Amino acid sequence: MRTSIATVSLSGSLTEKLTAAARAGFDGVEIFENDLLASPLTPEEIRVRCADLGLGIDLYQPMRDIEAVPAEEFARNLRRARHKFELMRRLGADTVLVCSSVHPLAVDDDALATEQLNRLADLAAESGIRVAYEALAWGRHVSTYDHAWRIVETAGHPALGTCLDSFHILSRTSDPRGLNGIADIPGEKIFFLQLADAPLLAMDVLQWSRHHRCFPGQGGFDVAGLVRQVLRTGYDGPLSLEVFNDVHRQAEAGPTAVDARRSLLVLGEEVGLASLPEPTAPTGVAFAELVTPDAAPVSALLAALGFARTARHRRKPVELWEQGAARVLVNTGPAAGRDGTCLAAIGLESPDPSAAARRAEALLAPVLPRRRAPEDATLDAVAAPDGTELFLCATDRPGLPNWRADFEDVPRTGAAAARAVRIDHLSLTQPWHHYDEAVLFHRSVLGLDAQESVDVADPYGLLRSRAVANADGAVRIPLTVGAAPGDDTAHARHIALATDDVVAAARRFVGAGGRLLPIPANYYDDLAARFEFAEGELETYRDLGILYDRDAQGVFRHCYTHTVGRVFFELVQRDGGYQGYGAANAQVRLTAQHAAR
Repeated sequence: MRTSIATVSLSGSLTEKLTAAARAGFDGVEIFENDLLASPLTPEEIRVRCADLGLGIDLYQPMRDIEAVPAEEFARNLRRARHKFELMRRLGADTVLVCSSVHPLAVDDDALATEQLNRLADLAAESGIRVAYEALAWGRHVSTYDHAWRIVETAGHPALGTCLDSFHILSRTSDPRGLNGIADIPGEKIFFLQLADAPLLAMDVLQWSRHHRCFPGQGGFDVAGLVRQVLRTGYDGPLSLEVFNDVHRQAEAGPTAVDARRSLLVLGEEVGLASLPEPTAPTGVAFAELVTPDAAPVSALLAALGFARTARHRRKPVELWEQGAARVLVNTGPAAGRDGTCLAAIGLESPDPSAAARRAEALLAPVLPRRRAPEDATLDAVAAPDGTELFLCATDRPGLPNWRADFEDVPRTGAAAARAVRIDHLSLTQPWHHYDEAVLFHRSVLGLDAQESVDVADPYGLLRSRAVANADGAVRIPLTVGAAPGDDTAHARHIALATDDVVAAARRFVGAGGRLLPIPANYYDDLAARFEFAEGELETYRDLGILYDRDAQGVFRHCYTHTVGRVFFELVQRDGGYQGYGAANAQVRLTAQHAAR
């Protein structure tokens, strides 16, 4: 499977984009004209740079407003094309993308479009260049792939073929032929295939295209279905990404290129072009690790929640706190405290940690080096896009490395009576430029299922949140991002603890000296209007700051501790089949947290 990426998909100078694409493992690039024009390198130097990096130049683009125009306008177009074809010869590119015209003088005349594209192809052939004609979704007269193909087919020129672009095709949901017509195109006449996903939005298609494209698997389009149709034609060219995205234009090119190539590897697996190690979904949460410069407030919070300190790492300043099946590590090592207390690592129970690590590595997840003594457990760990360390664990399972063996028991300190059953979910705030990447990472690398995205109102913006989870809900990770660069700094991460009686757990926490997040009385007045409660039930929730949600499957009760550093805890009780996270209460919680800060 040959992979390529358009330079417009990455940020930085052309040199930085080429380097990032090569390091991520791409085979080729589409040179976007604006990137070349702004580069101090000559076309010959760019050609050499690409060769040195092991990159082919698969496409030069775009050439706009060529066809179905008045004769004098077309004469100017041919003059422009001669210059561009000479530039492509110097560059070493043999295929040019021609977009369907949006020129105000363009006419609705397929015969004229065919004639002029034929003449352009004649000129291209003299330079050994192929013309790939693409229908823009907002083209003035040609806006669908089958219309573009009819023109190419009628022209019958060996140097003229079509370019299929998943965005332009899949954004036009009103196309009555759907994808079925792709099978009518001979594979050798599909000169290029460009791929992009996008969230399903109701907006002007041009603005949608220019600002909101994303990599395959990160949006709502059936990109894999389109690729399968194209492959059935016999197409054997590259899978190439052309993604216009405001976030990518501001994020570092290196991580974006890795995210891009990972998306193609996953897509290749889905359509049968790439063979990867099978996904090994985690079966539970082994532990959550907090790093902190000061263990005292964290220890006090854990003790009030009902945790007991049970063990200490044999060589490192890491303590193990346990309550039921919930485990929290408190790390006060030299790397701790740069950002205050934070949730830095998660241990995920895996049925086969080695197999899970092999898949992670195949999908370009950074494998983390670990300093360990010979007697330490050989744990595999990878880095998520936001830097969170993910340990692939086996707890007390014969024949597999046991992380718990690195700890020695200590006299129990803390609570004697447990109220939490296990870790219900871990909510991870994502840097704004890693959100889509994080969803794809957790879905493809870890084998978790992505749930529907929800918007959450915050006093200072709108947040997007999307949870990933395994089949039985033993692993749940909501991923949340702020609406603007830097907004993630205002939102802490949290650990949600499952309990079978949230009222008793909340009372015990308060009785042990803990402080729950106060919730405004207006919230409870609204609850009284929306739901019916048993006598005294709502008053109990009001006194303790417990929030309430209900859906067709069940009931959700939850409350929050105050924040320590950049971490807080949530106590949750799920009754019936409730599977959500109390999204209806998020604005109230976020507003209360802002007020507390």
